[in-house]
Amino acid sequence: MPAVSPPLLPIATCWWCLVILLLPAQALTQLDANTEKASLAGQAFPQLSLDGSPLNHLLLDPRSGQLYVGAVNHLHHLSSDLQVLSSSQTGPKLDSPECLPPIVSKDCPSARLTPNTNKILLLEEGVAGGRRLIVCGTLFQGICDKRSLGNVSEILYQTSNPVDTQYVAANDPRVSTVGVVLNQNGVGLMLVGRGYTSKGPSDIPPITTRRLASSSSPARQAFSQDEELGKLVVGSYSEYNNYFISAFSHSDHVYFLFSRRDVWHRKEYRTYVSRLCAGDRSFYSYVEVPLECSGGYNLAQGATLAEHQGQPALFVAMAAGQASTPSATDRSALCVYGISELDEALQRAQELCYTEGGRGGDGKEEAYIEYEVSSKCLRLPKDSLKEYPCGGEHTPSPIASAVALSANPSLTRDVQLTAVTTVTEAGHTIALLGDKKGWLHKVFLQPNRTGMLYQSVLVDQNSPVNADLLLDQSKQNVYVLTYSKVSMVPVSECELQTDCQSCLSVRDPYCGWCVLEGRCLRRQDCHLESQANHWLWSYQPASQCVTVQSLKPANQSREEQTPVSLTVAQLPTLSEDESLSCSFGTLPPQPAVVAGTTITCQSPLPELLPPNPPGSDHMSLRVSVMFRDVTISTSNITFYDCKAVGRLNSTSPCMACVGSVWPCNWCALDELCTHNSNCPKEHIISNSLVQLQAPQGPDSCPSVWALQSSPLVPVGFLSPLALMGRNLDMFQGEEPYACVVVVEGEELKLNATLKKDPETQAYTFTCSPHKFQYRLKQLEYSAPIFLQRGSHRIDSAPSLRLQLYDCAVGQSDCSQCRAVSSEYGCVWCGGESPGCVYNLSCTSPPGPVQTCPAPQITQIQPVSGPVEGGVLVTIHGSNLGMHYQDIQGGVTVAGVSCQPQPQGYIISTRIVCELKPSRQETEGPVIVTVGDSEPGQSLQTFTYQDPQLSSIIPDKGPVSGGTTLTIHGTQLLTGQRKDLTAYVGQQPCHIVDEVSGTHLLCRTSPSNQTGEVSVSVLFGKAERIVPGKRFCYMEDPVITDAFPAESFYEGGRGIKVTGRNLDVVQQPMISVWVEPMENTLVRRRRYARLSARNNQVFNSTTPKKQERCSVVSPTEMTCVTPGVTSHSKVMGVGFELDNVKVAFKSVTGKPFSYFPNPVLYALNRDAPETPYRFKPGGVIAVEGKDLTRAMTRGEVVARLGDQRCEVKTLDSTHLYCEPPETQPESLGDNQLPSLRVIMGKLDVDLGLVQYDADGLPPVPLAAQVGLAVGAAVVVLVVLVIILMYRRKSKQALRDYKKVLVQLETLEINVGDQCRKEFTDLMTEMMDLSSDVGGPGIPLLDYKTYAERVFFPGQRGAPLSQNLDLPESRRQTVEQGLGQLNNLLNNRLFLIRFIHTLEAQQNFSQRDRGHVASLLTMALHDKLEYFTDVMKTLLGDLTQQYVAKNPKLMLRRTETVVEKMLTNWMSICLYSFLKEVAGEPLYMLYRAIKYQVDKGPVDAVTGKAKRTLNDSHLLREDIDYCSIVQPCPVKVLDTDTITQVKDKILDQIYKGAPFSQRPAADSLDLEWRSGQAGHLTLSDDDVTAIVQGRWKKLNTLQHYKVTHTHTHTLNNTLQHYKTPMLEGEEEEGLRLWHLVKSSEDPEIPKHRKSSMRERERAKAIPEIYLTRLLSMKGTLQKFVDDVFVAILSTKRPPPIAVRFFFDFLDDMAEKHGIDDPETVHIWKTNSLPLRFWVNILKNPQFVFDVQVTDSVDAVLSVIAQTFIDSCTTSEHKVGRVSDFKNKDECIDQLHRLCFSTCIYCRAFLLHYLARSMWTPLLIIDFASEMNSLVALHELYKYINKYYDQIIMSLEEDAAGQKMQLAYRLQQVAALVENKVTDL
Repeated sequence: MPAVSPPLLPIATCWWCLVILLLPAQALTQLDANTEKASLAGQAFPQLSLDGSPLNHLLLDPRSGQLYVGAVNHLHHLSSDLQVLSSSQTGPKLDSPECLPPIVSKDCPSARLTPNTNKILLLEEGVAGGRRLIVCGTLFQGICDKRSLGNVSEILYQTSNPVDTQYVAANDPRVSTVGVVLNQNGVGLMLVGRGYTSKGPSDIPPITTRRLASSSSPARQAFSQDEELGKLVVGSYSEYNNYFISAFSHSDHVYFLFSRRDVWHRKEYRTYVSRLCAGDRSFYSYVEVPLECSGGYNLAQGATLAEHQGQPALFVAMAAGQASTPSATDRSALCVYGISELDEALQRAQELCYTEGGRGGDGKEEAYIEYEVSSKCLRLPKDSLKEYPCGGEHTPSPIASAVALSANPSLTRDVQLTAVTTVTEAGHTIALLGDKKGWLHKVFLQPNRTGMLYQSVLVDQNSPVNADLLLDQSKQNVYVLTYSKVSMVPVSECELQTDCQSCLSVRDPYCGWCVLEGRCLRRQDCHLESQANHWLWSYQPASQCVTVQSLKPANQSREEQTPVSLTVAQLPTLSEDESLSCSFGTLPPQPAVVAGTTITCQSPLPELLPPNPPGSDHMSLRVSVMFRDVTISTSNITFYDCKAVGRLNSTSPCMACVGSVWPCNWCALDELCTHNSNCPKEHIISNSLVQLQAPQGPDSCPSVWALQSSPLVPVGFLSPLALMGRNLDMFQGEEPYACVVVVEGEELKLNATLKKDPETQAYTFTCSPHKFQYRLKQLEYSAPIFLQRGSHRIDSAPSLRLQLYDCAVGQSDCSQCRAVSSEYGCVWCGGESPGCVYNLSCTSPPGPVQTCPAPQITQIQPVSGPVEGGVLVTIHGSNLGMHYQDIQGGVTVAGVSCQPQPQGYIISTRIVCELKPSRQETEGPVIVTVGDSEPGQSLQTFTYQDPQLSSIIPDKGPVSGGTTLTIHGTQLLTGQRKDLTAYVGQQPCHIVDEVSGTHLLCRTSPSNQTGEVSVSVLFGKAERIVPGKRFCYMEDPVITDAFPAESFYEGGRGIKVTGRNLDVVQQPMISVWVEPMENTLVRRRRYARLSARNNQVFNSTTPKKQERCSVVSPTEMTCVTPGVTSHSKVMGVGFELDNVKVAFKSVTGKPFSYFPNPVLYALNRDAPETPYRFKPGGVIAVEGKDLTRAMTRGEVVARLGDQRCEVKTLDSTHLYCEPPETQPESLGDNQLPSLRVIMGKLDVDLGLVQYDADGLPPVPLAAQVGLAVGAAVVVLVVLVIILMYRRKSKQALRDYKKVLVQLETLEINVGDQCRKEFTDLMTEMMDLSSDVGGPGIPLLDYKTYAERVFFPGQRGAPLSQNLDLPESRRQTVEQGLGQLNNLLNNRLFLIRFIHTLEAQQNFSQRDRGHVASLLTMALHDKLEYFTDVMKTLLGDLTQQYVAKNPKLMLRRTETVVEKMLTNWMSICLYSFLKEVAGEPLYMLYRAIKYQVDKGPVDAVTGKAKRTLNDSHLLREDIDYCSIVQPCPVKVLDTDTITQVKDKILDQIYKGAPFSQRPAADSLDLEWRSGQAGHLTLSDDDVTAIVQGRWKKLNTLQHYKVTHTHTHTLNNTLQHYKTPMLEGEEEEGLRLWHLVKSSEDPEIPKHRKSSMRERERAKAIPEIYLTRLLSMKGTLQKFVDDVFVAILSTKRPPPIAVRFFFDFLDDMAEKHGIDDPETVHIWKTNSLPLRFWVNILKNPQFVFDVQVTDSVDAVLSVIAQTFIDSCTTSEHKVGRVSDFKNKDECIDQLHRLCFSTCIYCRAFLLHYLARSMWTPLLIIDFASEMNSLVALHELYKYINKYYDQIIMSLEEDAAGQKMQLAYRLQQVAALVENKVTDL
C-alpha cells in the first residue's frame, strides 16, 4: 500500500480530531476532545474510543512510552495519556484469500472489498536502520510493512508485488498469528507462529523465521522465508493446527505458547510450550512440552513472562475446554510455571530423545518425535545434550515431551480469563487479569503461588479484554485494550482513600496508611515507614488504624465545660520536640496532655458549641487527635440539651423529659426541663436514670391518662365526655380547665369541670356535651383529645383519642346497616327516606326497621351449567343477607339447591354458590331467601344443559404437542369460559379461541408417551368424553435432510424435506427470522462478536416470515421459501412442526443462505420493445447473472405465450430453452407471445418473440421435397446442356463445383448440429454433475494410483505384493533389507548406485524406469531426502545436456532420474489432481464417452463416427437409429450384442467404479417377446451372415429388435471373448462389424465396371472430416475446463511446481543459459509433458474406469493439442494424410485450445522470475506400500551388478571413509548368504 498522499494528510488529521467517544453510563467528565473518564468506586481513569472495531493489538514503545494500536482497517499512534498522535487507514481493499497478490478483479472472481485485521504489531530495534514499526494484516495473504514510529501513516517499506515467501500472517481473522523480533549477529530476524488456513497458500509452516531487512548478496527480500532460515517442518498442516497465544524470548531461547489437539496420545486439546535456541536457524533444538493446570484447565487464553519471588516465571490464563473441542468455556484459572521448571522439563525431553530412545527409567515413552516427520529418537552418547545443547544435523527433531509440566491453579474464576500481566511491589507479586466481560481483576500471589483476588474493576461492559495487557513506564497504570476502547487503569487506588479505615479496607497490597502524614501511600512514599505503627499495610489482616478505645465523659450537657480523657491504642512513638493536640469539630485545636496511651483535653466553652440539628435534643461532635495538621484518630462526644427535650414533645413534655435517655429533670411549676438537680420554684420531678428521691419518672408527672366515657362518639348527637387525671395536686389556684378535641385540624374547646375523689385521690374532668361532625366519607374518624389549664397544657397519654363515627357512610341497604357491630348503635330507619342512622337519631315513624326487605337480584353469572352441577354461580344484588349464615341453604338455581361458598360471600351484595346436580335438563330463575323475609327472584333464567361431544379433527399429532384440535359437539357454551377445560389423555389441551355452541379449539400439550388417548372436556366438574374417537400421540416428526440450502430474496424456491412421521403435523411451517439491517449494525457495534445465529432462530421477539409446507407422504414434505427484503438480515431458518422446532443448520450442518435475486436480461437488450426474431428448430438463449447460485434447471419454468418453453440448459449466465415448433398464442392483448421465466416467486417477462416465416414452411413437407426435386432437375438439365457443349473441357471443373456445393451444404448444417448436440450433451452432463463430488467420481485410492503410475502396464507390481520368503530366512533377510534401507538413505551411496547402474550396457530403459519406481517406493516416507537426491541427479543431467543440446533435456525418459522426476511429480500433485483437476478431467472423459457412444463405433477396428482423431474416423455412411430400452438406456440398432451389454451396464452401474461391475461377457442378453418367446442374443451364432471369407458380427439390426421388445441380462457360465479384443481368425473367416478392416470392401459385379463410381466412393468420405469440427464444438467447454483447472494462475500453484520451476531457473542461471525458450522447454517437458499428458491420455491412472480404443483416440488428440499449446514455436499440424484440404480442417481442430496456450505460457512465465526456492514439505499420504518388497527387488539389481557396484564404492575416497562397500557386503551376506571378504 503506498503512503498517504500529502493532500490527504490534513483530511486524515481533521478526521481524527472529530473522533466520537462513546461515554459509559458511569462516566464523569471528559479529559479533552478525544478522551473520556470511566469511573468505578470513586476512581476515574481515561478511556479512548477508536475507529476500527475490534481493536486487535496494543504495543508500548519502552523508550517514549507511546502506544500503537492495531485495529481492523486502522492503525493508531497514541501518547501515554491516550491522545491521538497519528493514524492510518489500512483497509478495506480488494482481496480474496483464494488469490495471490497483486489482486486483479478479472483474474480473481472471488475478490471482494475485504477488511484488514491486524495480526502482528512489533517493534524493530534496528542496528543501523533505526527503529521501525512492523505491521502485518490479513490482506494479500498476510504481507507485512514497516512504518515510522513518529507517524504511522508514513510507510518505510512495503512490497507492491509480494512473492510467496513473503506471506507472513494468517489470511483469516480467526486464525492466530504471533511473532517475536530477534537480533542475531547484527541481522534482524522475526520468528512467526501462525495457525493453519484452509484458503490461500497451504504450505506455510506453523513456525518460520523471517528476515527483517532486504539484502543484495544473496538477493533476499524483507520478511521473506529463505532456505537458510529455519522453519518447523510439519507432515500435515491441518492436523497440526496450532492456535498460538504468545511468543517471547528469554535468555538465549525463544518460546512459543500454543494449544492444539494431542495427535498421538489423548486426542484432546492441550496447551504446549515450545522452545528453540535463538541462534538455531535449522530448528534442530526445537522441543515442546505440554502444560497441565489441575482441574481440567487445558486451553491457554493469555500469558506473560515475569518474575515471582525473584525468579522468572510464566503466568498463563487457562480455560477449560468444551468436550474435546478447541472451544473454551467460562471456567478458567491462573496457573504459574517457573521458567527453571519449564527448562528442566524441556531439557529432560531432549536428553531422553537424544540418548535413551525417548524412554524413561521405567521404560515408558517420555519423549517422541512430533509433527509426522521421518526422524526418531536415538541412543546417542550420554553427553550429546551437553555437546549439542542446540542440537545438530545428526540429532533427532522436533522433540515433544509426553510428560506434562503440572501446576495447581493460583486462582479460579467462573468467567473466562483472557489476559494476564504482573507487577512486583515491595517484593510481592501482583497479577492483573482481564476477562471476557470487560473486568480487570487484581490478584495478590503468595510465595507458594496461591492467589487472592482483592479487587475487580469494570473497564468496558461486556467487551472482552485483549491479551495485550501492558504496564506503562512508571508501572503505575495498565493499558487495557477492549473491543473498541483503550483504557488507562491505575494499578492501585491508594491516593483515593482519604482515611485510614478506607485505606485498610481496600486490602490493596500497594497501599498502607502513613499515620503521621495522614495519607494512604505506597510503602516507599511514607517517611518513617520502618518504625512501629507509622505505616499500616492495607493487605495485612492484623493491621488496624490508630483508634480511640474510650472517651470520658462520652455524654455531657452542652451548658457546662469539663476535661475530656481519651485512651488511644497503637499510638505511634513521637520524638521530644513533637506533640499532639485535640480538636472538637471545627473549633481550633488545643494542646493535649499525653500520658502513656491517655490523652487529656478540655471540652469547648458552651457558647462555642454549634446548635443542635433541627428536631433533635442533642448533637455529636468529633474529637480528633492531631499531629500538627494531620488527624491521627477520632472519636465522637455527645452534647445533650434538656430544654430541647421538653420543647420537642408538646403533648407530654414532662413525661418526655424525665423519661429521656439524658439525665434531665422536670421543673413542674416552671415548666422547664433542665440538667440541674434543683428548680427555681421547687416541685422538681427527677429523671428515672438519676438515683434521687421521689417524685421520679414519667408516672410522677401531672397528666390526663384515660377517658372515663366510651371513646365511640356518634356524629350529629350531643355526647358528654369525661377525662381522668392524676398528680394535679401540685397546682394551686382556680384557673379554669378545658377539654380540647382536634377534628380535621380544628381545635374544639369544651368547658370542663373538675371533680376529685377524696378516697382514691382520682381527678375526673367532665366536658360539656357537643355534636361532633367530620367531612371525610368513612365510617370512623380518630380525634385527639387533651386537657388544658388556663394556657398550660396538661400532659396526656399518647393513646388518648375519640372514635367519631357516622352510620350513614358506606351502608347502602338494610342488610349492610344491620351488619354493623352493635356497639355502634346503627339502625335502618324506615320512612320516606330510609337510611342507616344512629339509633337515637331515628325518630320518624315507623322508626327502626326490624326486618330487612326481600333480596333483590340484579345479575347472575353464568346463565347455564351442566346437569351434573359443579360450576360456581355468582349472584349480584342487594339485601342478600347480613351474614353468611343468613343465606346458607337459601339459594336455589332453576329449582335446584345451590351451596353458597363462604370465601365468595360479600355482605348484602354478592353470593357465590356451587351448582348442585339436576336430574334433567331444565331452566328457571335464581331464588335467594334471607331468614324469614320474602325470597328474591332473578329476572334472568338459568339453564341446566347436557353438553355432548361428537368428534375431533385431527385425530393424531406429535408427542411434543402443539396440534390445534377442533372438538365438535352441542351446547358447548355451558358455564363460563373459565369453567371449561379440555384434556387429551391426562394432558391439558389449552383452549385458544372463543367457544361456540358447536365447537371449540384447543392446542395439545406435550405427552410423555405415544399411543391413543381419549379426549375429554370438563364443564366445571362434569366430564364429557368424545365417543368412539381417540387422539393418537405419535412420535415426533424427525427431519433428516433438507435440500437445497439456498434461496434468493424473492423466495418461492421449493425445499424438499425428508424425514419420518411428517404427516402427523397439522401445520408444518418453514420460518425465516429476519431483522432490519440497521438493527444488525447496531448490534455489531455494541458487541465484540455476534452470537451464533442458530441461538436466535426460535427467539419469539425476532420478526419472522413463514410459509406453510405441503406434506407429500410420511417421509417427505415440500416447503416454499418465504420472501425477504434485501434490506433485512436473515438471522436463521428453521421448521416449526407444531411444537417441534428444528433449525435448518441442525439438519444439514450448514446454515441456510439467502442470495440476491438472479438477474435476467431482456431478449433484445438494446431495444426491449422490439420482438425477438426466432428461427424454428433452434433454442432461445437468455442471458443473465447468478442464475444458478440458488436455482437448478429443473426448478425453472419458461413459458412462451400459452405454451411451455422446455429449459434445456442452465448455467450461471445463460438459460437455453426449446420453444414449440409453431408460434404459441399470446396470453395478453399483444398479438405476439412473450417469454416469461419463472423462478420460485420471481416472474420475469423478457419480451415478445416473433417466429421467422422462413423458418416455418408454409407448404407441406411433400411439397417441399417436390420443389427440391424440381429444382434439382432444373439444375441437372442445365448441367446436361453444359455437358453437351463443354463435356470434356469442363469435366474437372464440374466435379470440383459439385464437391464445393456439398461442402457448403455440410458446413451450413455443422453449426446447427453442434448447437443441438451441445444442448443434449449439457443436459446429460448436468445430470452427471449431481453425482460429482461424492461417490459420483470413482477416484482411485492413492495406493492404486501410485501403482498404475509407477508401474504402468505391469501386473503384480511391488505395491501389491508381500515378501515371498521361507520363514526360516525371513528374519535374516528383513534385517539385511533394513540395512540396505539405511544405505539408500546415504546420499553418496545412492548416487553412486544409480550412476553405476546407468553405466552398464545391458541396463535397459525399462530397467531404468523400474529401478526409479522401486527407489520411489523405498524412499516414499522420506520425500525431502528423495527430492534432494533427485535435485543432485538432475544437476548432473543438466551438466551433460548443456555440453550437448540443452533443449533436448527431459524430452524422453532415458535415465533413472527422469523417471524419478515423473514419480515425484505424480506424488506431489496427487492432492491437486484429486481436489482441483479431478472433477473437470472426469467430466471430460464422460463427455467424450457419451459423444462417442451416440454414434456407431466399429467393434473390430475401433473407428467411430464421432471422434476427434481423423485416423479413427468412420467415414462410411452407416444407417442407424436409436432404440430406447426400459432401463432406460439408449442403444443403436447397429450395436453389437457386446456393445449393447456394455451400454446397459454403464447405465445400471452409473457412477460405480468399473472394477466393481460385472464383465459384459459374464452376462447373457435375452430377447423376450410375449409370454413364452425368448432368445439369447450373441455376437456370433448360427444366424451370423457370412460373405466369402468375411463373417459379420450380429447386431440388434440383425435380430430385427425394435422399441417394443424387452431385454434382460442374465448370468452365464460361458465366457465369450469379444472379437474387438481378440481380433483373431475363426475357421479361416475374418470378423467385421461396420467396415472391413484391411482390404477394400467388395464391389458388386454390376458396379465393377464403373471406375468413376469407385473413385467417388473414396472421394466423398473426405466431406465427413467436418464431423471432427462438430465433435470439437461439442467438447469445447469440457476441454477448456480441464486446461483452465490445470494451468490457471488464479489459484496458488502446487508447491511442487513452484519448487521445481525455481530449481530449473537456478540451474539455468548456474550454467549461464539465458535463452528463455530453453528454460521454457525444460518446464514444458517436466510438467505438461511428463505428468499432465500422461494423465490426459490415461484417465484410468486416476479413475476406476475403462478407456476404449475410440475414447483413447480422442484423448490422444487432446493431449497432443495440450502439449502443442505449451510450446513457444508456431503451431504445426500433426499427422498429414493424403486427402486434399485436410490441413485446413485439422488446423481448425487445433484452434480448439488456442486460448489454452495463453494459460500455459502465463502459468510458466508467472514463476519464471522467481529466484527463491520454496522448501518442500513432506506430503502425507496414508499408503500401504510394502517397502521391503521394493528393497528386495532393488537388491536383485544389486546382485546382478554386484561386482561393479562394489568396485565403484571402493574407488570413491568418501565411500571408503564411510565403509560403504563393507556395509553393502554385510547386506549381501544377510539377504542371500553371499560369500564376501568379511
